[in-house]
Amino acid sequence: MKQISILVPKGAVALSCIEGSFVAFTKANDFLESLGRPALFNVQLVGLSKEPQVYDRLFKVTPDAQLKEAQKPDLIIIPAVNGDREEVIEQNKEFYPWIVQQHKKGSEVASLCVGAFLLASTGLVNGRQCSTHWLAADEFRTMFPEVELVSEKIITDENGIYSSGGANSFWNLLLYILEKYTDRDMAILASKYFEIEIDRNNQSFFTIFKGQREHQDESVKQAQEFIEQNFQEKITVEQLSSMFAVGRRSLERRFKKATSNTVSEYIQRVKVEVAKKGFESSRKNINEIMWEVGYSDTKAFRTIFKKTTGLSPLEYRNKYNRGALKA
Repeated sequence: MKQISILVPKGAVALSCIEGSFVAFTKANDFLESLGRPALFNVQLVGLSKEPQVYDRLFKVTPDAQLKEAQKPDLIIIPAVNGDREEVIEQNKEFYPWIVQQHKKGSEVASLCVGAFLLASTGLVNGRQCSTHWLAADEFRTMFPEVELVSEKIITDENGIYSSGGANSFWNLLLYILEKYTDRDMAILASKYFEIEIDRNNQSFFTIFKGQREHQDESVKQAQEFIEQNFQEKITVEQLSSMFAVGRRSLERRFKKATSNTVSEYIQRVKVEVAKKGFESSRKNINEIMWEVGYSDTKAFRTIFKKTTGLSPLEYRNKYNRGALKA
C-alpha cells in the first residue's frame, strides 16, 4: 500500500490541488479494484494541527492527522499556496524539517504549481531542477537563485523530488506519478476518465513574456524600454552599450543579472511575444508577422519561435486564432 500525504498548509491554498490530488489517487483505487486488482493508495491529509483550514472564506479542509502522528509517507504532495510569498513561507515553516526528515527516510516529494516556493524552502531542490507557474518565475529565481528553475517544463523529476508547472498542469504530474506507481495502462485510463492530455511536457506556449522589471538597475531598464519600443529594428549589444554609456561586458553582465536573460535572449523574447499577439488576433500570414517583428530569415524565425513557445508559428496560430482556421 502506498501512503500518500497531502499537506494542508496555512494561507491562500489552491483548493483544487488538494481536491484533485485526493480524487486522483482514490479514483485510481476504484480503477484497480474494477480490474480485480487490490487498492494501492491510502490518502491522508496532513496539517500542522487538526484544526480545519478555511480557504477562499468558504471551504474548510480538515486534516486527518497532524505531523507528529502522520503515517510514514511514500509521497508527500505540496499544494499551491498563493499570497505574499515571504508570509506564506513563514506560516508553513514547521512543515520543512518534517519534509526533509521524511525524504531522508525514503519519501518522495511533489510540489504543485507555486507549491514550489514551499518545496524550495526545504533546501531539497538546491542545485536541482524545479518548475512552477510561469507567472511566478522571476520571483522564484530571485528568492531561490541556487535552484535551477525550468519554468518551461510541466514536469520535473529529480530522483523522486517532483514539481509541476502552473495551474491545472498539476494533473499531468499526478498522471506521471500514477504511471510510475502502477503502469501505463492505469495512467491512460485515468487520463481518459479525467480528460487530461497525457504526456504533455511543455508549458511555454502558455507563457506571456512581460520582462523582469523588479530590479533597480536604471541603465538596464532603459535598455529594456528601448528594445520593447523598437523591436522591429535590428538591435545590437554594441548599440545599447553606446546609447547608455555602459561597457559591453558590463551591460551584458548587468542585464543578465537583472532580467535572467542575455540581451540577445531578451530581444528574441520581445519579438516572439509581439509575433504571438499577431498570430492570435490577425489574419496576417506567417511571413507578414515575421517581417513586422524584424525577421527576414524564415528558418531563423521558425526556429526561435518554436524554441521559445514549444510550437511552430503555424501550430501556434491554429491553436489560438479561430479566424485563421476559417481562412
